[in-house]
Amino acid sequence: MIPYGRQSICEADIASVVEVLRSDFLTQGEMVPKFEKALAMMVHSKFTVAVNSATSALHLACQALGLGPGDRLWTTPVSFVASANCGLLCGAIVDFVDIDPETLNFCPAKFEEKLIAANAKGQLPKIIIPVHLSGHPCNMEKIASLAKRYGVRIVEDASHAIGSSYLNGEPVGSCQYADITVFSFHPVKIITTGEGGAATTNDPSLAAIMSDLRSHGITRDTDRLQLRDEGAWYYEQLSLGQNYRMTDLQAALGVSQLKKLDGFVKKRRQIAAQYNILLEGVTVTTQTILNPNCSSWHLYLINLTTKKRDERRQVFDAMRNADIGVNVHYIPIHLQPFYQSMGFKVGDFPNAERYYDSCLTLPLHPELKPTQQTYIIETLRDILSQRF
Repeated sequence: MIPYGRQSICEADIASVVEVLRSDFLTQGEMVPKFEKALAMMVHSKFTVAVNSATSALHLACQALGLGPGDRLWTTPVSFVASANCGLLCGAIVDFVDIDPETLNFCPAKFEEKLIAANAKGQLPKIIIPVHLSGHPCNMEKIASLAKRYGVRIVEDASHAIGSSYLNGEPVGSCQYADITVFSFHPVKIITTGEGGAATTNDPSLAAIMSDLRSHGITRDTDRLQLRDEGAWYYEQLSLGQNYRMTDLQAALGVSQLKKLDGFVKKRRQIAAQYNILLEGVTVTTQTILNPNCSSWHLYLINLTTKKRDERRQVFDAMRNADIGVNVHYIPIHLQPFYQSMGFKVGDFPNAERYYDSCLTLPLHPELKPTQQTYIIETLRDILSQRF
């Protein structure tokens, strides 16, 4: 089976992890700070807080920005559920902004329309979480301008987008437009730490809060102790946090993987460009990219001309039967039973639903060979010609 995504691990990656295994510290040693520093330098942020998953990073970001019961968080319906769940974990009210039908990202026009209506009702969100779907950055200049006008904080979900940049060339993660940016290092992402995530920010207070909360809300910093300093063993819990720490094993892999990021992204862009050529004449549509050279191309998304899910299912199954690991990204969050139990329903976000009805994800990862790409598209062409 040709997987839709997979990690790319070399001997240097393995050696970096083995070195930690032979050291005195498997966690809370020197590797996590080293990884944080390397990531901050790469994305041009002042601070980085590494954690055990992007889900944890999203939760910490919301906590650091003070999201709580009665507050509102808006995100896109076309994402993994974590982009919305982080708001619920803080007790907030979650809602969605429909996607742009061409870019498939958080739509600035729909956002403005929803802001105007919410402002009239006194129901503005405290936080929005635009998601850079597939590694293609949202139109953050417009989104940030609107958010600033209405006093809304921004957390960018860049789980797909390490190695991406905005139209002005600034790296995603620099927090040029956001209070906090979140990355994922799951094995199918651009780089991996096994599991893992990180939050970047330029605000020292937000960085400090997230650093505390990832480790039970505990500090050993003598300058911040509130009661006393009884000795080197002494610590104080200053807030209610979680154990969201990244291990040194994960960080060591991350440090090694970061060195290959540019090469990974270059390869992904080459594969995406080849798909564009191979798909000429095939009856599918693709995601509109503001600038292909700004994307890290985590995923390659297509939409079939059919708008019937049963026909998409036929194509999906036929591709899988041909040992091609196509996938679907994503089932709109508001269609999940859990969210429907809160009142969301079919028809709430029509652009997202139309996209979902016919979308398909083609394999894309640095190990994908040209012959495999040709086989994928020839197979897809044959299947479509038989069914449509």
